[in-house]
Amino acid sequence: MERDMTKTGALAGMKVIELAHIMAGPVCGLMLADMGADVIKVEKPDGDDSRRFVPPAIQGESAAYMMMNRNKRGVALNLKDAQGVAALHRLLEEADVVIENYRMGTMERLGLGYEELRAINPRLIYCEISGFGRTGPYAQRGGFDLIAQGMSGLMSITGEGPGRPPVKTGAPVSDITAGIVAAMGVSAAYARMLQTGEGQKVDTSLFEAAITQTYWQSAIAFATGVAPGPMGSAHPLNGPYQAFETADGWINVGAANQRNWLRFLDVIGAPELNDDPRFASNHDRMQHLGELEEILNSYLRHETSAVWLERMEQAGLPAGPVLDILEMQADPQARAREMIVEVDHQVAGPVKTLGHPVKFSETPASLRRAAPVLGQHSREVLQEAGYDAAEIEAMVASGAVIAA
Repeated sequence: MERDMTKTGALAGMKVIELAHIMAGPVCGLMLADMGADVIKVEKPDGDDSRRFVPPAIQGESAAYMMMNRNKRGVALNLKDAQGVAALHRLLEEADVVIENYRMGTMERLGLGYEELRAINPRLIYCEISGFGRTGPYAQRGGFDLIAQGMSGLMSITGEGPGRPPVKTGAPVSDITAGIVAAMGVSAAYARMLQTGEGQKVDTSLFEAAITQTYWQSAIAFATGVAPGPMGSAHPLNGPYQAFETADGWINVGAANQRNWLRFLDVIGAPELNDDPRFASNHDRMQHLGELEEILNSYLRHETSAVWLERMEQAGLPAGPVLDILEMQADPQARAREMIVEVDHQVAGPVKTLGHPVKFSETPASLRRAAPVLGQHSREVLQEAGYDAAEIEAMVASGAVIAA
């Protein structure tokens, strides 16, 4: 089938059924939807749990839910009702992809396991996102971002320094990364399916996603047999590469290689530090990083962040401010890259959201619709699946289907 992808995205023609809630699975669906896939979000009768992540709300609609579910059509089915399960089964028969993050065995109990669905739809790409993956001794466990960050080693390398309480990253990185790598896996499996007509299972987890964030620290541990600890904003391999205090705030400076180190010294007016044997090479600086940080802060506290950033930009030294979220959203580069966009919601009206992080020259990602209200597209999607109006209304009346 010929597909015109120039207006609708690289994944135009891909039909996705999202059986996922809160974050990791919805991130996967969001990424695919932005790139043109028709993502149908199937919710339980009372909706995705993130609908109740309030406050904040906009006109009564959860801001968290709207962030994670733009570009999707919404269907609400009661999977405790045989008709609801049958309706989902029909949707999956025609789908290219299903994304699920139920506890292990749930889909099988509903007759919707991979083997059952592959028998009727050999093209189906069956994406499972779980806490720990579908194999191994922890396969039966549920998973949450906090638990994955702790067990992956991330919390052991995050924080101000040795001896301080463990700290997780501010963002739920295992959830978000799991969704992104799942979308990568689905896209690869879809490319193969278009060539061979055969689907496959795609299995990833929060645990594995969090582990991928430890590349540098794992390299150090493999090489030395020593587990690295937290270093605040500093880098475990190069320095100085961290946040420094100025007269009115904080800035990040990337002076890790020798050329940028010398530029840094010129900018702050401290060329004599290059003659100090403690700081002569990157190896030396890393051995004395605490002392170096104290000395550099003593220089940088004499001027404001704006003054230092202007001087560093003129010198070609990598540096930048430490922005809060509102400052980031107002940043001209974020705006120029369309990372702050607006979409019209059926109830909440114009709602700001984050844009897609990948720019395509020929098949641009796009925001085509806001997040659905509960059951907004139930009738539409079921009609496309072959149900007539009377059948749909009967299922709505029985509670098997919830329609807005």
